[in-house]
Amino acid sequence: MDYQKEYRKWLDSGVLTAAEQAELEAIAGDDREIESRFYGPLEFGTAGLRGTMAMGLHHMNIYVVRHATQAFANVICAEGEKAREKGVAVCMDCRNHGMEFARAAAEVCAGNGIKVRIFESLRPTPELSFAVRHYGCQAGINVTASHNPKEYNGYKVYWEDGAQLPPHHASAIAREIEKTDIFTGITSMPYDEAVKAGMITVMGRETDEAFLKEVMAMTIDPEAIPAVADAFKLVYTPFHGCGHQLVPEALKRAGVKHLLCEPKQMVIDGDFPTVKSPNPENPEGFYLAVELARSNDVDFILGTDPDSDRVGIMVRDKDGEYKVMTGNQTGVVLLDYMLGAMKRTGKLPRNPVALKTIVTTEMARTVAESYGAACFDTFTGFKFIAEKKNALEGSGEGRVVFSYEESYGYMLGDYVRDKDAVTASLLLTEMAAYYAAKGMTVLDALQALYEKHGFYGEKTHNLVMPGLDGLADMARLMKRLREEPPAEIGGVKVAQRKDYADGSVIDCATGEKSAMELSGSNVLRFELADGTSIIVRPSGTEPKIKVYILTKGADAAERDANVAKYSQWVETLKK
Repeated sequence: MDYQKEYRKWLDSGVLTAAEQAELEAIAGDDREIESRFYGPLEFGTAGLRGTMAMGLHHMNIYVVRHATQAFANVICAEGEKAREKGVAVCMDCRNHGMEFARAAAEVCAGNGIKVRIFESLRPTPELSFAVRHYGCQAGINVTASHNPKEYNGYKVYWEDGAQLPPHHASAIAREIEKTDIFTGITSMPYDEAVKAGMITVMGRETDEAFLKEVMAMTIDPEAIPAVADAFKLVYTPFHGCGHQLVPEALKRAGVKHLLCEPKQMVIDGDFPTVKSPNPENPEGFYLAVELARSNDVDFILGTDPDSDRVGIMVRDKDGEYKVMTGNQTGVVLLDYMLGAMKRTGKLPRNPVALKTIVTTEMARTVAESYGAACFDTFTGFKFIAEKKNALEGSGEGRVVFSYEESYGYMLGDYVRDKDAVTASLLLTEMAAYYAAKGMTVLDALQALYEKHGFYGEKTHNLVMPGLDGLADMARLMKRLREEPPAEIGGVKVAQRKDYADGSVIDCATGEKSAMELSGSNVLRFELADGTSIIVRPSGTEPKIKVYILTKGADAAERDANVAKYSQWVETLKK
């Protein structure tokens, strides 16, 4: 793409506001900046769009949102009149320009004859997935950048099952984007006019109540929280985002009496003024919640990300320090609690199944199998988890009771097909209350699982590769690992290499090649002689390569030593 030509096209479009025009005119002499904004469009993938907010083809702005929505509308319209009538549910999180972008998407859908249900204000991502299923919509649009920094916004799209788009639909949208002009190819209807015409319906409290009804029904042991309610306390923070209403409401309905919500972070603000990154994976973001917990003698802290699809927890240890539990650890303890509680209460279904991604701890499989449950792997992303759940339950092979990935995402129940921090927060609190009644914390429960099943350990490294050269650097690293694979890592022999791009498995000792079930994703896996797995994949939403270490030790010391040893090898990949 001729980036200077595209830049001039935007300048000469005649549709930009004065402020937008001034922003672009201000970079007139900066060829590098112009190239970074106009060298190509944001890539539309299975996770939709995500980028920093600014004017330009390679950023998130109202023109890019309209462009993507027109392409999505074309795909929906190709399904026929019934699809247009079923319509689209639209949601947004707390990001700056969230409502503006959501309304722009609604206007384009309405202009193309597609009925729209839009939330009156920000809502959790899982409620958007729920709304698509609950109202029988053809599709969904969510304006969100999840846990990214404040400069970002994004655009996720869903299909009629409430899951993010499968690859073939994402590819169809990408093709429509290519052949649609970003300014002249858009058909839109003004918002107020569309509301009057019955093309746009606003969703509010009635949808919240329908969603909460399903959430509350997920309680396994309804006596767990009430039994300790007089003494049990927890701190919650939504990190300035969408969990601020529904998470506290669900916890109170479950019987929590002493819920302390971090007041500064209960304020909705897309600038996230109290944190550098509103990500529950980053422990430093919990500092205000920790202060509140410490001053109120609280053992348990919950934090949900801005769109309330991910949740992280911190737990006070015996020394009085608040420890972060990783997504892997939280998922394992919750899986164990849920299967145990279902068994105790007679709610464990026949052929129970747990789902996890290929980069999630193998301890989940061990825990699931200890209860007679099967455990299946999927590629990273809840669209793949949703596909597997639909396939297993549709064929009668199993009943999925819990699904999760290591990056703090958990899916429960049948009413959503995406990560759900609202329901997960409820079950995590029920679990914490159950252990509190036994005089234990969730950390104590995790330690008991290590002693029972082995000392598993995991670490994720992010090799950030930003800028124009980032994509090329990422591609070069993946190419090098394929063409010159390591014979050993950290002094331990590589026993097997797996390439999820073509589904191939190579036995390093014999050279024998076989095939595995999963294929079609740019992921490499190295199985080491000591049972460790090291997985390398480019992120689908950010400019970085992610490297996952999944290991196990005879005790905590050996586990930690393994993690440290293999982390040193990961550092060499940066060179």
